[in-house]
Amino acid sequence: MNKENKQTNSSFNEDVFSVIFRASVEGILAVDTSGTILLANSSSYQLFGYEEPELVGKKVEDLIPAKAKKNHVKHRDGYSKNPEPRRMGHGRDLMALRKDGSEFPVEISLNHTKYNDQKLVIAFIIDITQRKKSDEALRKSEEKLLKYASELENRVQERTKKLAESAEKLETSNNALKEEVNVRKHAESEAKKALGKERELSELKSRFVSMASHEFRTPLSTILSSAALIARYDEQETQGKRLRHVARIKSNVNDLTGILNDFLSLAKLEEGKITNNPTSFEVNNFVKGLIDEMKFVLKSEQQLIFEPLPTPQEAYLDKTHLKSIIANLTSNAIKYSPERADINITMSLAESDLMISIKDNGIGIPIKDQRHLFERFFRAKNAVNIQGTGLGLNLIKKYIELVNGTISFKSEEDIGTTFTVQLPIINIE
Repeated sequence: MNKENKQTNSSFNEDVFSVIFRASVEGILAVDTSGTILLANSSSYQLFGYEEPELVGKKVEDLIPAKAKKNHVKHRDGYSKNPEPRRMGHGRDLMALRKDGSEFPVEISLNHTKYNDQKLVIAFIIDITQRKKSDEALRKSEEKLLKYASELENRVQERTKKLAESAEKLETSNNALKEEVNVRKHAESEAKKALGKERELSELKSRFVSMASHEFRTPLSTILSSAALIARYDEQETQGKRLRHVARIKSNVNDLTGILNDFLSLAKLEEGKITNNPTSFEVNNFVKGLIDEMKFVLKSEQQLIFEPLPTPQEAYLDKTHLKSIIANLTSNAIKYSPERADINITMSLAESDLMISIKDNGIGIPIKDQRHLFERFFRAKNAVNIQGTGLGLNLIKKYIELVNGTISFKSEEDIGTTFTVQLPIINIE
């Protein structure tokens, strides 16, 4: 390295940025316009397998595999003419070269600056080997899911074809005798029902695959990414970063647990394993306690406004089912409402029935989607980018039917939605 570069390197060692260079877990290189490395932090030496200060004075092309060096020089010259913050190799896999000749995948961000009237490029380098492995694991899982979906689709098509053939044969059968005609009509009716069920199963399959691909893949990707990053934060000073990633993992595991619990509850309801077990309790205090618990999941500046019955009221209901109904409807109101929005929960009596109204000021439900609202795995078109399985309202309706109640709603897109639940109670006074 010439005398001028030595002086520049010396001035950098005194620069305030040297503190950041030394502490960063990312590899950081300071490079001049000729591609000469002026300064490298300790993480860079670990990434590329060099001893300090071997990197200083080398060309950045010495850290690039031979097949990419020529193009890199052209890219570097182009960046020098039009410097701006950017990510290198967007849409392409970038590889770096260690001292021992081994290659590894990297992610590189570039920024430009000036120091003592000298143009410099600051390169931030991350080893993404673990991320690549995680992405590959996710890709294989997705391929298995798609293969299963394809096999299921083929089975449905095969069965549908056979049923269609049976229906066609019945249509062309001899209707000479009245009894045979009646048998044929009955068979045709059953075949159409079966075809309808097959179509319904096919649609449910498509909804399930779409839901599972998103609702499982997103948290799993976050968990894998956080787990990979935790492994890199092995110093005491990175404890805060470690804890944040642990919290992300816990949050996403809880989300997955909630999804699985919905599936289990739906299965138990359909198998008749969940029954109605009413007890007597004061409904105002019960609902107020439940609403107080829900306040912990409110968005910023949201409010739950509760209007109880004017006087204490004994109800004879299954407390577990009532809790599931109110908690799910309130949770939806919170999820589909913006920050600083109010959610109103109002209770009233209609003869011997308890009326519970939950009103939000959220995104509302498009008119053409409203007739499908309680179907399994159904998501309205304006809710596809909001986390959810499409099981919540289906479960709520089943719980309400279990206690001989009813549910209705009024909704206007971009204005809000009001759900009204009517439950029969026995007045014990």
